[in-house]
Amino acid sequence: MNTKKYELIFCIVNAGFAVEAMEVARRAGAKGGTIIRGRGTANPEAEEFYQISIQPDKEILWLIVPKEIKDDVMHQLYQNVGLSTPSKGIAFSVPVSHAIGLHEEDDPKPKEETQS
Repeated sequence: MNTKKYELIFCIVNAGFAVEAMEVARRAGAKGGTIIRGRGTANPEAEEFYQISIQPDKEILWLIVPKEIKDDVMHQLYQNVGLSTPSKGIAFSVPVSHAIGLHEEDDPKPKEETQS
């Protein structure tokens, strides 16, 4: 099991912008991610308060990154695909307590049998 500290970043953007968000994250050091389709449920008061139209079709990008680069990745996402851009993205992170399979060296390898 990997003992390195990781964070899981969720980046929610309007449909069609997740690939751009992934490119931004890669430039900040992320290796890859998973894109999931979703649907937003914002209420009309939020749209009126923020004076924006909320598109219901969303894409959610999941990124597991080393804790050391999390702030850089999130800052780049905010700058490039944040609420002030056409993607209207938001991002948040949660700590990852355990991770397996993120790198080849993390995977258990069978021990070679020794001959007596």
